[in-house]
Amino acid sequence: MMNSEFVLELISVFHTGPVEPGSCVQKLVGNVPTGVILKDVSLEVHGGELMAVLGSKGSGKRALLEVISRRAQGPTRGQILLNHVPMSLRLFQDSCGYVTHKTQLLEGLTAKQTLEYAAKLSLSSKIGSTMRSGRVRQVLADLALSQVANRSVDLLTPSEYRRLVIGVQLIKDPLVLLLDEPAWGLDPLNTYFVISILSNHAKKYNRIILVTMEKPRSDIMPFLDRVSYLCLGDVVYTGSTRLMIDYFRSIGFPCPELENPLMYYLCLSTVDRRSRERFIDSNNQIAALVEKFKLEGGPYRKYSGPPPDMDHSEHKVPLSAYGRPGVFSAMAAVFGRAFTMMSPCSYMGIQQLFFRLLMLPAFFFLLWNFYWEIEDYQRSFQSRGGLLFNCVAGTAYLATAATSKTFAQHRTRYYHEAREGLYRGPLFITTYNLFSLPVSYVNVMAASAIVFFGLGLGDTAVQGPDWMGWLIFGSALWAVWAFVEQQTVALMMVVKSSYSAAAASIALTTFYLLVASATLRSLVGLPDWLYYLSHVIVYRYVAAVLHEQTFLDKLPNLPVNATSVCPDNNAEYGCRYRNGTYYLLERYHFPQNGLDLNRQDLDLWTNFGLSFAFFGGMLTLNLILYLVPLPAFIKSKFRD
Repeated sequence: MMNSEFVLELISVFHTGPVEPGSCVQKLVGNVPTGVILKDVSLEVHGGELMAVLGSKGSGKRALLEVISRRAQGPTRGQILLNHVPMSLRLFQDSCGYVTHKTQLLEGLTAKQTLEYAAKLSLSSKIGSTMRSGRVRQVLADLALSQVANRSVDLLTPSEYRRLVIGVQLIKDPLVLLLDEPAWGLDPLNTYFVISILSNHAKKYNRIILVTMEKPRSDIMPFLDRVSYLCLGDVVYTGSTRLMIDYFRSIGFPCPELENPLMYYLCLSTVDRRSRERFIDSNNQIAALVEKFKLEGGPYRKYSGPPPDMDHSEHKVPLSAYGRPGVFSAMAAVFGRAFTMMSPCSYMGIQQLFFRLLMLPAFFFLLWNFYWEIEDYQRSFQSRGGLLFNCVAGTAYLATAATSKTFAQHRTRYYHEAREGLYRGPLFITTYNLFSLPVSYVNVMAASAIVFFGLGLGDTAVQGPDWMGWLIFGSALWAVWAFVEQQTVALMMVVKSSYSAAAASIALTTFYLLVASATLRSLVGLPDWLYYLSHVIVYRYVAAVLHEQTFLDKLPNLPVNATSVCPDNNAEYGCRYRNGTYYLLERYHFPQNGLDLNRQDLDLWTNFGLSFAFFGGMLTLNLILYLVPLPAFIKSKFRD
């Protein structure tokens, strides 16, 4: 068990990583230009202290946090110790926290709900619900968020949102908290407020906090116990903030009166690129400062200030020491969070309800309104075929829209939480489907009932409503929805933009419908290579189920006028199809009246089962995709 005298040490840390963005091809083959980013970095921070890592863009501030958190890509040499224990990824995930520069929270939740689910995902069930609730209230109070606890995340001000992001990490009581630009984009007053809150947290709970800043203001200087200046990966100074001015004065760089010492020495530690001569002079000066600190900076680096006056005995055992929740507890938390996001109490909740439960029934109501005068005579065959096509195509396209709109938040939040070690990909995708699939089934069945019963598509020989026919009709359409949802989820795993993923999914769906729906083009007229290609497309089987259910041996021919009937499939008599079976003969290959082209397309239950097999295959593929590690450059775009 770690004692209360916490200390984080970096000893001669070198890190090599990418120094240029690199093209997609370079990222895929691992050929991105690399270089030394951190050079012989040594520093230490003690419990109760707030350290600011200062430097201009490209100085290595973020790389330093990535190295400490064991997330950095590339070789690292040197020692990183927490209480003299080597820092590993598991140790950091269990005992520390990292607030990245950009973090996306789930907008359908309130501030309090966000922290409650963060507690359920990061704190062990051994702690108990009472202690978890108390921890949530304490973090809300410490971050001055109690007044907005019941306000939706999307309605928070930038300062409140940033504090809530910090609270998600503070909820587990980390020994070390790293924050990348915590005050970025905030006005001076809120910057002062956030830094003062962090300083108070470090001293109140005897924790270690490191923040990076690019433009520090003088009014936050009293809250900084330690400061480190980096320039192109080199340490210009690291140590006590109180002794910083004395150190630079002793080496011939006193801070002018009325100047902001933090910014003055930051400018001193920044390479001047305005001209070649200034670049050379400033670079030589910084190199001299780095060498000077290596020789004389030891006492400043090790200085930890006076012993704290507060009694930290109650904080010896952080909440993170109790461990993490189990798999089923994590699943319950992720499932409950997704369900809570559908609450109609917020704008985002109403949006979720519309896309998940109202959009498809609204579309099917429009279909019913358009087709409501459809009759059971032979000239309605084409209209009925168009109706079935619209049902299949509408379900597929709206499934894409609903998934791309509602899944993006869950996807991005998963990438953040997976990096923290809270749960893994298979658990996420399994839990998401446990929540999403029942909701979508209710959605599709309700929508299909509007058309099926409203337009009389059931078996007319059945007395009363044809419930079995509706079950087959709606379930086949749900197989389309579920397949497209899984297809879009797979695309959104690697495509950040919801619109780009939706566009790709719609393009695939359009191609599938053109080839295999047997409505826009019959399977009879397809070339052999396209005909056999249609066997690997789910719409072939779903459309076959709906067509067979609607037309086979149904809709007998009726008189065209008072004196003629439809004796055969002959337009000469004023009709094209004798009955529904003749319509199917034009669209599909199947034995009928001795006709057999060695192709069997219509078998209701086989096609019904294969429709769900495609959905099961896509679901399995997603489980595998979320299990296999992705390249770091793909995951990073969802986290930064």
